[in-house]
Amino acid sequence: MMILRSSPASPFGRKVRIAISLLGFDDQTRIEPADPTDFSDSLRRQNPLGKIPVLIAEDGAVYYDSRVIVDFLDERAGGGKIVPREPRQRLAALRLQALCDGILDASILTVYEARWRALEHHEQKWLDHQAGKVTRALELLESNPPVLAAAAGSLPNIGQIALACALGYRDFRFGEGWRNAHPRLVAWLDAFAARVPAFAATKPTG
Repeated sequence: MMILRSSPASPFGRKVRIAISLLGFDDQTRIEPADPTDFSDSLRRQNPLGKIPVLIAEDGAVYYDSRVIVDFLDERAGGGKIVPREPRQRLAALRLQALCDGILDASILTVYEARWRALEHHEQKWLDHQAGKVTRALELLESNPPVLAAAAGSLPNIGQIALACALGYRDFRFGEGWRNAHPRLVAWLDAFAARVPAFAATKPTG
């Protein structure tokens, strides 16, 4: 049995959980909570960076971060399932994943600024810097949303999964304000959610 250590609020953990479901590993994976802020949590022994998600395989091998975990899972499923094999498609999917992970990184840093620093010590220049990353990325994606494969039974690729998680995290932590200026992304996310039940099943909490 594989063990995924994460938290219900983690968008990167959500990405891995969606991958686990799409690849058919639900019955081979146990989800265990992890708290990166708890110094007594064994997470730091599993990942010296103290970050989630972490996947522990049956042989005791530990995989992190989410990009590495998803690649491991895809290969375990036979390869080419959600991480394309064809070079151009693979690079396109990985580039989209990098962009969407960047949205998440900037969003999480914004959350941490509010969580870890008193209001009078918030650095607006830093917050504007992070907001700019998100704004530019969403504008680019709105201009050309990725195309979900139309074939029955086809799986979204890892870039598309990452995009769904990024948009879901914006809803979760920042409200739905992004939706007003990005109708094409709203329609895209609705289509993704309709095709991937695991998206609703992994809705963040906490």
